[in-house]
Amino acid sequence: MRSTRPRIAAILSIYHKYAHAQHICDRFLDGYGWNGHHHRPEMDLVSLYVDQVDERDLSRERAERFPQLRIYPTVADALTLGGSDLDVDGVLLIAEHGDYPHNERGQKLYPRYEFFQQITSVFRTTGKSVPVFNDKHLSWDWGRAREMYDTSKELGFAFMAGSSLPVTRRIPSVDLPLGAGVEEAMCVASVGDDGGDIHALETIQAMVERRRGGETGVRWLQDYRGDAFWEAHAGGLWSADLLTACLCRSHQLTPGRPGFNHLYPSIDEMKTLAQHPWAYQYEHLDGLRCTMIIWNGLVGDFCFAARLGGQRALFSTQVYLPMPPAHTTLASFFSPQVHHIERMFASGRPTYPVERALLTTGLAIAGVDSRQCGERVETPHLNIAYQPNPESTFWRT
Repeated sequence: MRSTRPRIAAILSIYHKYAHAQHICDRFLDGYGWNGHHHRPEMDLVSLYVDQVDERDLSRERAERFPQLRIYPTVADALTLGGSDLDVDGVLLIAEHGDYPHNERGQKLYPRYEFFQQITSVFRTTGKSVPVFNDKHLSWDWGRAREMYDTSKELGFAFMAGSSLPVTRRIPSVDLPLGAGVEEAMCVASVGDDGGDIHALETIQAMVERRRGGETGVRWLQDYRGDAFWEAHAGGLWSADLLTACLCRSHQLTPGRPGFNHLYPSIDEMKTLAQHPWAYQYEHLDGLRCTMIIWNGLVGDFCFAARLGGQRALFSTQVYLPMPPAHTTLASFFSPQVHHIERMFASGRPTYPVERALLTTGLAIAGVDSRQCGERVETPHLNIAYQPNPESTFWRT
């Protein structure tokens, strides 16, 4: 007799220690700390499809340890539990990490779209659908990302996507006031080019989508690196006071000189400490201009600042994603992400809009386009308007 507890399938690129699949799936299996207690999800992870299995694989051990969990040879089998009908109540799509090729643009070709197509093929064949969570951005290709979004609307299932940045802790624990006027926004972070920039873009978007009128979409984006970065900085293309506010929120700001001296480095010291910074600057359709600055070697965290209309003081906070070793060993920032996934699986309703992930996916791809051509790219396809969840969804405890 089938249990009344919801049953979850996980479609994975790989399942090894410290991979996203391990951090998320293990929380469904073993539970996790939440609000001062050990929380066990009121649902069962019952099936896995793992695309790549190597000597680090954990899926076999997990299937032996948890009697309800089985590994299936295909995506369809994982969703039907080897039968002919959809037999789960939610799907985790986690295609992050694994041995996949890069294209000529430097993008790693994770098979999120391919997995999604196989998942929705089961939905179409059975005439049924269930909520789906897609880890991180939707795809490396805009057409594929848009198709994933449109398919979710066509078939009418709850769909969430994105990383842990919008929902993890903040220092201080503040949210941008709902309906505030935002004149300019910035995030300074430490990440890689492909797949890391989505974290910084989501940090910005989770904040600015709460501005007056909600999200309107993005008109253009331009990449700056090398000499172009320093020329843009010297020319005031982004505000120096926002940059200072971001750096002053960092808990991992590299000091400009040894000894008991002022920690805030000068521009010359910044150039020595971090020789290859880069930035995306983009303008929303309502005129808001945002800047994402990646400054590896200078900072080791994600810091946000904004100038709000009618206020003299800047709004700023750090979005807490600690760098290694705490990043890999503790990874507490996955707990609020799993909490929101649970809520969607239980209620059938997303807790934050998937349009945010669609927009940030498009921004990341536009960044690659701008880097390739060396100039501003127009983004008429990113006329993505939506309203945020009026409730704060980040982890406040």
